Amino acid sequence: WAHEADPTATLLYNDNKVEGMHGPNAPKAEGFYRLLSKMKSNNCPVHGCGMQAHFNAAGTGINRPPTPRMIKNQIRRLGDLGLSVNISEMDVRVSKLPHHLRSVA
Repeated sequence: WAHEADPTATLLYNDNKVEGMHGPNAPKAEGFYRLLSKMKSNNCPVHGCGMQAHFNAAGTGINRPPTPRMIKNQIRRLGDLGLSVNISEMDVRVSKLPHHLRSVA
C-alpha cells in the first residue's frame, strides 16, 4: 500500500536482533535475510533494510553482542540483494559491566 500511495518513496524493512550473521541471534538474522531475499525475488518494492543494534557489552550466550565480522557479513549479503542497509538504531548497554570497566566505556 505504501508503494501505491507514493511510488517514489524509499521503502525499508526494519527489525531488531538481525545484525549478526552466524551470531547469537542467527535464526532471526537468517530469517530476516530470507524474507528480504524472497521479497526481492518476487519484485516486492523494498529498497533497503534497517537493523536495530541493541548490544549488551557484558552479554554472554544469546545476549552476547555479535562480532564486527558477523555484522559486516550480514551487511554485505543484504547489500548483495541490491538493498541499502542502515543501522537504524544503536546502543550499547554497559550497566552490567564491572565498575572499573563502566568508567571507561
